Amino acid sequence: MNHRGEICLGMAGAGRATELHMNALQRYTGVPVCYKHIIAHRMEQVNFVKNRYGFHNASLNFDDMLNDAEIDIIDICTPPYAHEDMIIKALNAGKHVICEKPLSGYFGEPDDRKPIGDMVSKSKMYESLLEKIEKLRHVVETSGKKFMYAENFVYAPAVTKAAEILKNKKSKILYAKGEESLKGSSSPVAGDWDKTGGGTFIRTGAHPLAAILWLKRVEAKARGESIRIKSVFADMGRVTPQLTAYEHRHIAAHPVDVEDNGTVIITFTDESKAVIIATDVLLGGSKNYLELYCNDAVINCNLTMSNLMSTYFLDEDRLDDVYMSEMLSAKTGWNHPFLEDEIIRGYTDEMRDFVEAVYFDREPKSGFNLAYDSIKIIYAAYKSSELGVAVNLLQD
Repeated sequence: MNHRGEICLGMAGAGRATELHMNALQRYTGVPVCYKHIIAHRMEQVNFVKNRYGFHNASLNFDDMLNDAEIDIIDICTPPYAHEDMIIKALNAGKHVICEKPLSGYFGEPDDRKPIGDMVSKSKMYESLLEKIEKLRHVVETSGKKFMYAENFVYAPAVTKAAEILKNKKSKILYAKGEESLKGSSSPVAGDWDKTGGGTFIRTGAHPLAAILWLKRVEAKARGESIRIKSVFADMGRVTPQLTAYEHRHIAAHPVDVEDNGTVIITFTDESKAVIIATDVLLGGSKNYLELYCNDAVINCNLTMSNLMSTYFLDEDRLDDVYMSEMLSAKTGWNHPFLEDEIIRGYTDEMRDFVEAVYFDREPKSGFNLAYDSIKIIYAAYKSSELGVAVNLLQD
């Protein structure tokens, strides 16, 4: 905290996640926040974001933020392969850390055959991942600093309301469904395992997965029970390479060695189930929802597409600067625009929670344990899909 009583933020990355985090912060006027420094790989990109959000400094060197004594929090919004190293360096430098999903992953070793998503055993990846996240746990626990997992689904108003219902009614979730699907990714490296640590399931399925894990924790606490993850069974695939160029023209998924669709079944120790779906083959915008079948209630959480507003356009004249929705290829015809996107999808309350956690020295709602469990399940799912059997997590 600087001499003016502000929380000072350092930002690593200048892409879509940075935009979402910064838009959310700019909607929040509680704790004063100083945007001190931003780094990224390209100077033109980092300068654009610096000027857009009013950062004091910009550079291409992560160490510049580590060496700045005024910076309290480093927000890691880089591609997944950089997360682990940045987390460790930031915590060791005495900084609190916000980290976008995933916590870590498998991005290849020197002797791996390429492409690693096709040539390296998912069992090997899973075992390597377990070692990495245990190392990260040790660093986090001994750092004395806060680790904040940027899982926006946990903070979405619909999911927050679901948690309130579960706490008060002490309902039991017997079956849960969650999905995030869209038409692919705008990232040029989304199809490469060595950059992303997986495909659509780690990129998008991570969100409904984490939200369901969090809600099961809410349930367990309300009921005075202990509920753990028992097993994971998954089926993953890569269907878009089967398309002709013409058939592929509307889909932005170009997987090299990653999946473009995945369905995962989680069994908990209370014998309840959760199904998580993630695909890169959905046209018409992004689809984000959770459905909870409880012993005394049904709770449906629809994040997008919502029906708060409908529009119909015959052309896109003068709409260039009007944001409609994520991954929407055209604004013509009927659409459901995203209204207050940073609020509805949880980013505003997420960033508020993180800043206040540091300012008031309290624990965030979404912390290391959720990040740990989420990535462990994701890689157990990759292993399960390759082997064609359920992976028992109680044996780890």
